[in-house]
Amino acid sequence: MLKILHSKDMGRVLSRRAARFEEAEATVRPILEAVRKRGDKGLLEYARKFDNLERKSVRVPVAELAAAAKRLTPEFRSAVKIASDRVRAFAQKQLPKEYFANQLGQLVRPLDTVGAYIPAGRYPLPSTVIMTAVPAQVAGVPNICIACPKAVDEVFGTAHLLGLEHVFQMGGAQAIAAFAFGTKTVPRADRIVGPGNIYVAAAKKLLAGDVGIDFVAGPTEILIIASEGDPRFLAADMLAQAEHDTDACAILLTTSKRLAAQVAKEVERQLLTLPTAPVARKAIDNNSAIIVVRDLDEAVELSNQFAPEHLSIHHEGLLPKIRHAGSVFIGPFSPEAAGDYAAGPNHVLPTNGAARLRGGLSAADYVKVISVQKLDARSLAKLAPAITTLARAEGLEAHARSVEVRLAP
Repeated sequence: MLKILHSKDMGRVLSRRAARFEEAEATVRPILEAVRKRGDKGLLEYARKFDNLERKSVRVPVAELAAAAKRLTPEFRSAVKIASDRVRAFAQKQLPKEYFANQLGQLVRPLDTVGAYIPAGRYPLPSTVIMTAVPAQVAGVPNICIACPKAVDEVFGTAHLLGLEHVFQMGGAQAIAAFAFGTKTVPRADRIVGPGNIYVAAAKKLLAGDVGIDFVAGPTEILIIASEGDPRFLAADMLAQAEHDTDACAILLTTSKRLAAQVAKEVERQLLTLPTAPVARKAIDNNSAIIVVRDLDEAVELSNQFAPEHLSIHHEGLLPKIRHAGSVFIGPFSPEAAGDYAAGPNHVLPTNGAARLRGGLSAADYVKVISVQKLDARSLAKLAPAITTLARAEGLEAHARSVEVRLAP
């Protein structure tokens, strides 16, 4: 049964369980080292062991991608078109602008190669192909690589519909290592993006110094703030998150004891007919709760402390008070599932409190911003006193002289 707690008893719920990273890191270290030293041979060894790879190479032929796309239903192809168009339009607004004015400016250049990890464990996620590849296309990345451990028509076919040709059947830490170090078959990536299990997260964490990453992700989570609302909607949103994984977390903060009881009852009712109930039930029982708070100010403050991956609020009036969240969903007709698939914003989001530091994946993650400066003699002369004073304060005499030599009569 979904727990109903008062705010004074909520510490255990809002303090996430520490991920078993030490154990996972110990497991993945030899895998990373094998791929680093042995390249394709090490990659294939682990791909066959963990991914049940049967093909001779992890690279998926373009003809196989095209065949997978042909097997997709018209409804699925239409869904990919709608979702990718909206993600593309949103991503285009996220790119930093290039400019050069008044002798200063910035260049915006795409990364050369990115690697996107597409999970295919309990649930293959073709939507993650859209969320990781389309912003990269908007940014102008020339080499977009996709890794998925299983040959899934929806994943391979979506990649083909998006015009992607660099698709690799590989998963786990070995896929992350291949992207980080590069092999004869797999290009070395400048950045690796996309969600994955704890071993994927541990590999990204260990290799973050060798390759850029989006973030180290933990179990998925939603926090809902509602003083009123339809219990069916709220229960459905909690279960939509809970069905992802037994470690998923769904929390409702409400000022209404009556609403709390109604939602708890509705969760039980909906679980009776939910095909994914075995997974959702464990997440609801072990990691989720309804918490009765004094007022909305307390709810918002608790939410900011938690820094949820997904935050659902009943009215935009709360937005000015929100400081930390991966993505925000407003009102009764903005379910988190809309953001997962087709609203436009990205569904690759920071978890485990990382929303204190950054938001979700965006087109801006696929570019470099390069500053540009062009000074004339007059401008340099104006800045010279500040430059030389600061340089000499730091003991860097050559820095100061490099300015003065240009201004000497």
